[in-house]
Amino acid sequence: MTKIGVLGAGAWGSALAQVCAAANDVVLWAFEKEVVDEINQNHTNENFLPNTKLDAKIHATSDLAQMGDCDMLLAVIPAQFMRRSFANLAPHIKAGTPIILCSKGIERGTHSLMTDVLKETIPQAVPCVLSGPSFAKDVAVGKPTAVTLACENRELGEKIQAAISIPTFRPYLADDLIGAEIGGAVKNVLAIACGVAEGRKLGESARSALITRGFAELARLGVIMGAKTETLMGLCGLGDLVLTCSSTTSRNFSLGKALGEGQSLEDALKGKLSVAEGAATAPALLELSLKHGVEMPISTAVAQILSGEKSVETAIIELLNRPLKQEKN
Repeated sequence: MTKIGVLGAGAWGSALAQVCAAANDVVLWAFEKEVVDEINQNHTNENFLPNTKLDAKIHATSDLAQMGDCDMLLAVIPAQFMRRSFANLAPHIKAGTPIILCSKGIERGTHSLMTDVLKETIPQAVPCVLSGPSFAKDVAVGKPTAVTLACENRELGEKIQAAISIPTFRPYLADDLIGAEIGGAVKNVLAIACGVAEGRKLGESARSALITRGFAELARLGVIMGAKTETLMGLCGLGDLVLTCSSTTSRNFSLGKALGEGQSLEDALKGKLSVAEGAATAPALLELSLKHGVEMPISTAVAQILSGEKSVETAIIELLNRPLKQEKN
């Protein structure tokens, strides 16, 4: 595998293209023509990944047909736009092409994970998932990062693992696609909750409690949907949750912080080019939890705050006055 395609030239897509370009030719697809021109002419992407020089081997394009010659694709399109993009991409994809899903979310309306969306739109592709504790700005400049690469076929997984790894970007192989997806999607919603606590100045003890009890919610849903506990305890579950809930570098944490400080959702999102996936995932996650009969009070509170159903203050009071129970629950 020597030619890799990356779908989506946001911060994370650009950072992954940078990693892959260390040993491969990379085609980076972007929707915006101005982004394509900047990458090809200046080897920069200032809107999405500022102050970073991109490898000259990265070729940007807005033509999806060019992705058909790639040995594998990394899909880094925001989750709510994935289905439409895959539908347009499908005619160009050869049977057996691995598509590694790198976006973390649950589709609104259908409650589908990204692996489900891929199977429905490009059934000839082989689904894989890349997820874990990683900030684009760290990965792009070569700071050490470890993630999970989930692939059901071990031999294929090892080929992908070899193609996209460098000493500072270490993908660890797993075979649990559902676990990798659930961890990535739910942690974004929980990061908003932790951001709200930060904005309200509730203290680090409150954040620790939210992370721990939030992980219990994530694990309950993951297990009932078929995920492995050891996957959820790993990089793409607990590891990603801790990182995203602890830094304003996280778009979801920053969104929650703004809400906690009293901003409206509209004001908090205004002018942002990058997507806070948790904002779109929260209502889909609430519906998914109800569908499976899984209690997720923190995630539910986030969805209610985002929809305007409850104020931040009311949501906090209700969480603090929930009945006490055994910790394992």
